[in-house]
Amino acid sequence: MKFESGQKYLSSFSFSSLTDIVLLLLIFFLLSSSFIIQPGIKVKLPRTQTAAAHSEKSIYITITRSGTIYLNDQQVSLGKLGGELRRFIVSGEKQVVVIRADKEISLDLAVQVMDICKMAGAEKFLIATQPVREE
Repeated sequence: MKFESGQKYLSSFSFSSLTDIVLLLLIFFLLSSSFIIQPGIKVKLPRTQTAAAHSEKSIYITITRSGTIYLNDQQVSLGKLGGELRRFIVSGEKQVVVIRADKEISLDLAVQVMDICKMAGAEKFLIATQPVREE
């Protein structure tokens, strides 16, 4: 006496569940990659009519409205900025220090940061601005 099993092998494979997973992964990576482009520190940059794009390798110093200073997204104090900046400046290369200062900070703080950068060995400076929207 031979018993037959109710289970049979599938002769075809359904790709519908696999395509759902791939689509969800694609959406996840597209959404998460847009967050990488924008820096995490919110600063209202001053506006300018003559903005130019910058494409060299840069060191970013961000000064927030409250006076907090960030060196490449790492918070540093004003006293330790020079020492930390020396680690990033490569001798022989002309790296640009981009200062992203909030438009509400005092000019004195921005000049102090620029003096510290100059003493640390920085030669080229840029002040980040936002282009004026023509409406």
